[in-house]
Amino acid sequence: MLQGALPQTAFAVELDAAILQVAVTLGLSAYAGFLYRRYRKPHFAWFARTWALYLLRLLAIIAFLVTQQSGWLYWHQVVTGWTALALLWSALTFSRQLQFRPAYLLAMLFPVGWSYVAIYVMEDFFWAALPAVLFLSFVTLWTGAVFWRHWVRTRVGGARFLAVALFLWALHHLDYPFLRARGAWTPWGYYLDIVFLLATAAGLTFLVLDELREGFTALTSLARVSAMGEQDDVIAGILDRAMHLPATRGAALVALAGDDVRVVRAAGECVGWESRAFPVEGAALIRGAIAGAHSRVQGGWPRGAAPGQPGFAYAAALPIPRTTAGAAALLLVGDVRNPFAALDDAFLVALGQQIGSALDGAELTRRLQARTADLSRLSTRMVEQHEEERRRISLELHDETAQVFSAVKLQLGLLRERVAGDVAAGLDRAAGLVDEGMRSIRSVTETLRPTVLDDLGLVPAMRSLAASFEGQCGIAVVLDAPEHPPALSGDAELALYRAMQEALSNVARHAQASRVAVTMRASDGELQLDIGDDGEGAASSLELERLEREGHMGLAGMRERIGSLGGMVTVGKAPEGGVRLAIRIPLDAAGGR
Repeated sequence: MLQGALPQTAFAVELDAAILQVAVTLGLSAYAGFLYRRYRKPHFAWFARTWALYLLRLLAIIAFLVTQQSGWLYWHQVVTGWTALALLWSALTFSRQLQFRPAYLLAMLFPVGWSYVAIYVMEDFFWAALPAVLFLSFVTLWTGAVFWRHWVRTRVGGARFLAVALFLWALHHLDYPFLRARGAWTPWGYYLDIVFLLATAAGLTFLVLDELREGFTALTSLARVSAMGEQDDVIAGILDRAMHLPATRGAALVALAGDDVRVVRAAGECVGWESRAFPVEGAALIRGAIAGAHSRVQGGWPRGAAPGQPGFAYAAALPIPRTTAGAAALLLVGDVRNPFAALDDAFLVALGQQIGSALDGAELTRRLQARTADLSRLSTRMVEQHEEERRRISLELHDETAQVFSAVKLQLGLLRERVAGDVAAGLDRAAGLVDEGMRSIRSVTETLRPTVLDDLGLVPAMRSLAASFEGQCGIAVVLDAPEHPPALSGDAELALYRAMQEALSNVARHAQASRVAVTMRASDGELQLDIGDDGEGAASSLELERLEREGHMGLAGMRERIGSLGGMVTVGKAPEGGVRLAIRIPLDAAGGR
């Protein structure tokens, strides 16, 4: 029997406690495996392996208790060292995204060598147990420090709970060679181990729940940027929300441009990456994430600053599928760990699709705005050409046709002086027809291009139009307009005049009204023109909309003119019972001051 081994009288008590701990450890390993299957995060897989090794450690000590063969004690000590290494690797995978290297296998030789010397050479249980327990306690303490550091960086409560549990467990490990191995504190030491195992499981659960809550809160907000409109605003919103993820130091929207990876925009410590060459290893990360359509994480990332400056602990890439542009990805870098650690991969895929939809929506909005602007410019140009053509025709009628009629009337007058009788009466009738033609030409030229508007300005032209309308139709027009309105551009004055002209024409044709009220004023940075009548109007707002769509109210040209100035035209029910036409034009667009 080894020196310092457990007395025979304590075997039965320790065996029962060890079997209970086996059951609890098996459940903890299965729970960590479930977390790995659920979230596909490497540290959960390593925790499952750690507790599986811890389970083998317990089975080895149980076999030793039953058989008293030193070989089982040897493997108990060896697996204890391996359990410590697996626990440390789990924590480092959680915090640093380390990649396994074959050189790390050398660390596994330490428990193999030392346990052999202590058990088979020195034949002393105390010296066999002490180094393994010290190593396990040190590694447990180190693991607790990793989670404590994570809590300091992120303030995630689950990390603090887990760290405290591991700190206390590390202290508890130290009593094994001095108490439990000598028959004291049995079975309570095992029960305390079970408590710490359960506390570790609870800590992992709290950590997952905390990160799910914070991750969902921060990442879900990324999908709310679709309502921001402009593409630059959407990208800025995405990066701003990404920077609120725990311990994230920088974020960048990255796009594939052929064979190159290009940073579209960056935030945090990634600012300035737009002007630098993208790291080769980073390009592989981005391409891998986009090609696989799943988030990917890489441990270690250069800051790209002065040589020797430590890099980031991790880089995480979330693929963003696009339909209006090439594929893209959201890149995050930080100093603590993978920000997507606790989030379901299916959720991340859906999140990337939502972000892509937001970017596509912003791009489509930009294209629509550009086309709308093109159509607006085209409409403005067409209105200008239309008015120019009307002006040309008006001048031709005034300068040429009217002059011809004047010459004809003059010749008829000369002939009238030379003849008498029926011929003279016929010439008088011809002269009357010429006068009627000249009046018609003046009316047409006035309609095509109101000279009073060019000569006297908008308000006098509106008063002249109102008086002419009253005289022709017998419908009263009440005009309320300032004597000195804001200074307007020629296009704005013409658009307002044409609007009043078209509105009065609609009243004469459709309204059966007896009175029309025209009001013009400047208020709240815009020029307001309201025209309402007391006629029958439309039976309902739906009928008004139908008449507008069918073009019965002549609003198409009016909307083009007013729209070219940044204004709008609305039609509704007038307080008097008829139709009310409301026109609004921004003063800055209309040339007003």
